[in-house]
Amino acid sequence: MVGLEKEWLFQLPHLLDKKVASIYFGGGTPYLLGASAIGQILDWVKRSLSFVEEEIEITLEANPENVDFDSMCAYRNAGINRISIGVQSLDNTLLHSLGRLHSANKSLEAIDIAKRAGINNISIDLMYDLPRQTLDTWQKSLQQIKTLPITHLSLYNLTIEPHTVFFKYRNSLAPLIPDEETSLEMYQMAVTELQSAGLQQYEISAFSKENHFARHNTGYWTGRQFLGFGPSAFSFWEGRRFRNIANLSKYLSRLHEGSTPIDFEEKLEPDAQQRELLTIGLRILEGVDLHELQKSRSLGHETLASLNKLVSDGYLSSKGKCVKLTPKGILFYDNVASDLI
Repeated sequence: MVGLEKEWLFQLPHLLDKKVASIYFGGGTPYLLGASAIGQILDWVKRSLSFVEEEIEITLEANPENVDFDSMCAYRNAGINRISIGVQSLDNTLLHSLGRLHSANKSLEAIDIAKRAGINNISIDLMYDLPRQTLDTWQKSLQQIKTLPITHLSLYNLTIEPHTVFFKYRNSLAPLIPDEETSLEMYQMAVTELQSAGLQQYEISAFSKENHFARHNTGYWTGRQFLGFGPSAFSFWEGRRFRNIANLSKYLSRLHEGSTPIDFEEKLEPDAQQRELLTIGLRILEGVDLHELQKSRSLGHETLASLNKLVSDGYLSSKGKCVKLTPKGILFYDNVASDLI
């Protein structure tokens, strides 16, 4: 906490004239910090900035196995008004294959605890494309989801990244992962089932009840500035993207020395930044207002030509100054992004 407070004081001058839109406690297992520490951090913000607690989305990530009623009540009293629970799957066999420590029943219990503790804005993560996952098991999970008191769901497919256990065993896992056709069917099934449960898709991988879209994540997609605190935290501020050093000891050492804990930063060229804002903004299904986007800087001729081609190829639709993904574009967003970036 000492290092985190030092970083807060170091960054505070950048925030003094800003309005806070959201606060997100995520990465690792922030639930294990305890409500007292979370409350202390929120007190730093309240003392220093314009802060109306009821108007701000304050999210805490939690793993199901860590959740109990008393701690959840304590977090609510500390100021947490939104919880994001890493359910991942409601199939115990699949959870075991993911190396998760919780069971499906523990996930259901964690959601119930959050609701009973008075946190009414509950988000969960759900995964598909898992080894040995079938359309039948996927549909059963989706049917269970429809009965839960959640307000938001983030949908992810399994991606095998370097330096992970899955990457080590990628060759043996490959035959067990659903093929592209099944994966597409899983995604379309999820969209249909979740929308029938009142969870409307507002972003490629995000679904919410009315007025419960993730304000924090929407900030990423719309290019809102944000500051991250702690080891490995990313920030995007005044056109710069930067990251804190991952090593905790080095992070603390730099702050104690009065220097910045940043170990990586980049500033995109203005044209590249515009293309990135356009591309990320298209993830939101309502689309991008090109007039608003180009108030600060016009898109280049090549980008406009790419947009026109994506429209003619059926990946994007255009109405007035608004462009947005078509159903085809949603399914092949990676193609759209590669053409624009």
